[in-house]
Amino acid sequence: MRPATATAAAVSTLIGVGAAAVAVGRYAGDAALKVSPGRPLPSDPRLTVHATAAGQVTLTRCLASLRPGTYGLEGPGVHAVVGPVLESVPHAADTVVRRLESVSHGSLAPGTRVRLTPQVHSGDPTTALDLDHKDVEIVGELGSLPAWFVPGQRETWVITAHGLGTTREHPMNIMAFLAELELPVLDLAYRGDPGAPRPPDGLGHLGESEWRDLDAAIRYAVRYGADRVILIGWSIGASMALHAAVDSTLTERISGLVLDSPVLDPEATLRALATARRTPGPLLPLAVRAAQGRTGLRGDLLRRATDTRNLRVPTLICHGPDDTLASWDSSRELAARRADLISLHAVAHAPHAAMWNADPTGYEEALRRFLTPLL
Repeated sequence: MRPATATAAAVSTLIGVGAAAVAVGRYAGDAALKVSPGRPLPSDPRLTVHATAAGQVTLTRCLASLRPGTYGLEGPGVHAVVGPVLESVPHAADTVVRRLESVSHGSLAPGTRVRLTPQVHSGDPTTALDLDHKDVEIVGELGSLPAWFVPGQRETWVITAHGLGTTREHPMNIMAFLAELELPVLDLAYRGDPGAPRPPDGLGHLGESEWRDLDAAIRYAVRYGADRVILIGWSIGASMALHAAVDSTLTERISGLVLDSPVLDPEATLRALATARRTPGPLLPLAVRAAQGRTGLRGDLLRRATDTRNLRVPTLICHGPDDTLASWDSSRELAARRADLISLHAVAHAPHAAMWNADPTGYEEALRRFLTPLL
């Protein structure tokens, strides 16, 4: 082959390989950003139901099924609630027995494939918790946003925002606790959620655009009687709360933030999501760059929101070192920068956005201590 021909062939090959790599990187980047609400996160392993008995369910033994605490158990057409591991119950070496608290719908037949989820309740506040509620509509920039409103006696409202892989059913984990404190609760469905408008590009933005729907919820709360609001967010919902605390036109009405498993390092979370979707290691940088290119997610807005010169309200961060999707180190660093303003409640053995699930009693006590001075 003549030198010119060989060079042309080599260049064509490199262009072809480069184009293929970019295409694969874009596919992996999109996969990282297309986390459907209510669908398990890619990091949640699938488990098999091996057997059931009165108040018991036997599952595949793995690190996930051995987690302490209370979790939802979801599969095709089934939702249940499981409690602690029952070590004293006889079982095979490759299985684990957990207490079966309830089955809200469907059945747990042997062979059913399920996943643990932090979303314990299914339904709405009335059907799941016997709490009076109203279905309300909030006007957002993309259209009407459905929300549940649970009334309370206080003039300070709580506005909740769920996170990756869950829906507005997730905040119901703490809704009975908030009702005991007589706090009105506005539980928001935002862009991309069932019943809410789709984002224009069809992708999630890890809170950087979604926060404007939370801002609309703040305006709604103030319009209908809230004197102050406390924002409670999980995962990207926590990031949304941080954005709102800095950029909302009603920042003076925000009296506190509760951030559960906040996504403070978007690049690390994009990388973790792409890894969980089995993106090959060499393609991870391409996947992250592709996702950033599609959405503009560079972390600049979040850096501004977490600048302690801009953050001015009492904040509680609930997080733990076992979270593989949101950086625990980032939460520790943020809390350390403003120890006078930010409290950190550390929770061990808890996956992403499941700090309440791992230790409901300890979580609610930390929440009580934080909220009481703000009421």
